[in-house]
Amino acid sequence: MSRFRLQPSPAQEAALLEHCGHARFVWNLAVEQHAHWKRGRKSAPGFAEQCRQLTEARAAFEWLRAGSVTVQQQALKDFHQAMANFFGKSHRKPTWRRRGQGEGFRIVAVKPGDVRRISRNVGEVKIPKVGWVRFRWSRPVAEAKSYRMTRDAAGRWHVAFAAVPEPIPAPGTGEVVGADRGVAVSAALSTGELLNAPGLRDTEKKRLLRLQRKLAKAKRGSNRRGKVKAAIARLKARETDRRKDWVEKTSTDLARLFDVIAVEDLKISNMTRSARGTVEAPGKNVRQKAGLNRGILANGWGQLVTRLEQKAPGRAQKINPRFTSQTCNACGHRAAESRENQSRFGCVACGHQAHADVNAAKNIRDTAAGHAVAARGGSALAKPVNREPQRDLLLMG
Repeated sequence: MSRFRLQPSPAQEAALLEHCGHARFVWNLAVEQHAHWKRGRKSAPGFAEQCRQLTEARAAFEWLRAGSVTVQQQALKDFHQAMANFFGKSHRKPTWRRRGQGEGFRIVAVKPGDVRRISRNVGEVKIPKVGWVRFRWSRPVAEAKSYRMTRDAAGRWHVAFAAVPEPIPAPGTGEVVGADRGVAVSAALSTGELLNAPGLRDTEKKRLLRLQRKLAKAKRGSNRRGKVKAAIARLKARETDRRKDWVEKTSTDLARLFDVIAVEDLKISNMTRSARGTVEAPGKNVRQKAGLNRGILANGWGQLVTRLEQKAPGRAQKINPRFTSQTCNACGHRAAESRENQSRFGCVACGHQAHADVNAAKNIRDTAAGHAVAARGGSALAKPVNREPQRDLLLMG
């Protein structure tokens, strides 16, 4: 998906919001229909039946008939696909949509003349019942049969064309790189580079804190509260944009420079789960865990791996992270005591000193390259530390 910033006029923005409202209304009706289904009852209506019901609803309600039938039918189509993904166990069950959150709609059957360029940096896209809406032509626009209009929490509009970009070809050098993701360092590479995802500046963090305090004191439903929420959304959108930009540039560089990119196989959704617990069994260190969760998400762990898999399909390998931070890359000795602190690694066997994350990244790289040798004897869960055969000795033998 290639996304571009829309530049609608005030009148066009009002029309786009009407389309979003119609798509949200149709989606929520479909959610309500499926919410009544229980095991043993007649199945909920499918896409064809819901389209027939939509035709009857448009004939009965003028405000719905005034909208675009394409937008409304595609909302049903999107819901049908979301349910198929849910039953296929690849996505969660679709839920209610709220105004101001995840606003958007999709247009299909796009013709070549529905997108045109009017200047070096400005293009136009044709939207039913809205007309030609300008967008910033920041890079080449691929031909697509559909596109989606979205509005984020900061009030910005975007158009995303459904076109799959070509993968980045491998350099063919045979180089393998390992990447260890962390909170203090977003990604440490086996080459020794330490990469950090940019976030808010110190002044922006202070402003965000002041705004959050204002929001806590503002009366619900007041204009002041709405302005404060909009200001907070703009700050958070700025942080999100910087993180996405870093992910795109970093993933592109790695895909261009290395044949194989090895990363840890982490269950991020489980790692960022709340520690709040229940009333009967309340959690411990809830605030500390919440801060860790924010740190993990702010470093774009999942986004980086997702983009690597898309840009370098088949070349991004997920490696079991077990003991990668406790194993010395120089001699292969494994001991928890070698990890002195967050950033320092000092092998208790050979005295090798290194940055802890870089040492782990090198272990990940070696595992992906097939250089790592499993420790002899004992169980993987056993307490005693095993010594791995050194590569030099293996080569001599």
